[in-house]
Amino acid sequence: MLTANRLRGLFPAIPTPVKTDDTIDAGAVSALFAWLNKQGIDGVVPLGGTGEYGALARAERIKMAGLSVKAMAGKGPVIAGVLDTGFHDALQAGKEFAAEGVDGLLVLTPYYTNPTQAGVRDYFLRYADASPVPILIYEIPYRTRIAIEPKILHELSRHPNIIGMKACNLDMYHFLQVVAGVDESFAVLSGEDSLFPLHLAAGAKGGIIVTACLLPRAWRQIFETAIAGKTAEALSLHRRLIPLMNMAFAETNPGPMKAVMDLVGVEAPRMLAPLVQPAPALVSAFRAELSRQLAISEGIA
Repeated sequence: MLTANRLRGLFPAIPTPVKTDDTIDAGAVSALFAWLNKQGIDGVVPLGGTGEYGALARAERIKMAGLSVKAMAGKGPVIAGVLDTGFHDALQAGKEFAAEGVDGLLVLTPYYTNPTQAGVRDYFLRYADASPVPILIYEIPYRTRIAIEPKILHELSRHPNIIGMKACNLDMYHFLQVVAGVDESFAVLSGEDSLFPLHLAAGAKGGIIVTACLLPRAWRQIFETAIAGKTAEALSLHRRLIPLMNMAFAETNPGPMKAVMDLVGVEAPRMLAPLVQPAPALVSAFRAELSRQLAISEGIA
């Protein structure tokens, strides 16, 4: 059973390679995981926003969960995203992914209905009670308009089946308040490439990082440096990636990243509606910057 103790280190957010008929490209999935496992990662998070969850057919989500489990082959936990808007659909998806062998679920805050804090609390408690595998809370208010009060997260962190969270709230004071009061059995993971070293310095145990799919060694170096207490050095390493991060998120993720993944041996540029291919000028600039960063990463032990 997955516990918070295993939520340490680098967990790339995985894009979903698809073919022209919008079904999973199993060959590209295999190539992506082969690349990542050679570079050194601690686990993976498929089927989140980076995985275009909302645009995938349900059967394809289930297939991606199974392919991810097979490709990881026990090398690290597979934590599948659950981004449905309603409780029953979300719980069904979680049970389907658990049947495919995933180790945990990253469950998004219920959105669109604009619940109260009491409603958010109840949602996660009910989900955790019913889930066959441990869950992580996914808080990303700039996408959902739903933030969770620190005191609610403190309470939820004490549920035995809620073992962590992906923190994408850009408010650092909110983050500091959360970390200050969560249970020891609960791991806060950074969900922001842009704030990763700061989150680590403030108490995060690791991160679910989008561009770690492209540069796992560089992100590993930042992680190891930060947890060694060398915050200034970690920030310096992180600063070098700012141009790349700006390009990766200049258009909606994962569009830019998918367009350049051939540089790491993964041919998977196709996007799912309503996302479209990123602007050619952006792709060209991103390709040049990623090539430069990959050359640097080759020198990282």
